[in-house]
Amino acid sequence: MSTPPAPVEFQAVHDRFRPEVLRYLTRFVGEAEAEDLTQRVMIKVSEALPGFRGDSTISTWIYRIATNTALDKLRRKAAPTLTEEELESEGHVPREAQAPSVEKAAVREEMNDCIREFIEHLPQNYKTPMLLSELEGLKNDEIAGILGLSLDTVKIRLHRAREKLRKELQAGCNFYRDDCNELACDRKPAAVIKFSPRK
Repeated sequence: MSTPPAPVEFQAVHDRFRPEVLRYLTRFVGEAEAEDLTQRVMIKVSEALPGFRGDSTISTWIYRIATNTALDKLRRKAAPTLTEEELESEGHVPREAQAPSVEKAAVREEMNDCIREFIEHLPQNYKTPMLLSELEGLKNDEIAGILGLSLDTVKIRLHRAREKLRKELQAGCNFYRDDCNELACDRKPAAVIKFSPRK
């Protein structure tokens, strides 16, 4: 018979995770709304913490609360998203999604403001896993737990998000290596930058 996990004190959770949640939500909904949303998330965590049973890691559990809170907020804006049928129409994980891609390596080398802006314009079904993977550094199985998706679905969405992001970046940025040999980019003139519609 397994021993139930020891109770977790909210203050310790708050002190450890609030900065992470604020940073994540700032990327998710923007600076103007992130503070208020972070407060809401921490209230939800406080209320639900006594019932936390340790079925997942506490970080996965908190990111799930934060993600759901942000998505609830964004649903009011009713941005169109891709349907599950469109996302999973292939019925299998593309071979390219099974291993780190060149696009993923590039994104991790230099996640600057320019690239963040292009991520902001991804459809929500792509944007959320990209934020969790590329900016928060979470593993695919953790993302699956947070979003309530299968691991294969997460792989498909990340693969397609990176493909879409790569095309947008090629159209909107000039890439080069800086003095530290890290990948960086300069925006092309605004007149030629056209983000694809969120469909």
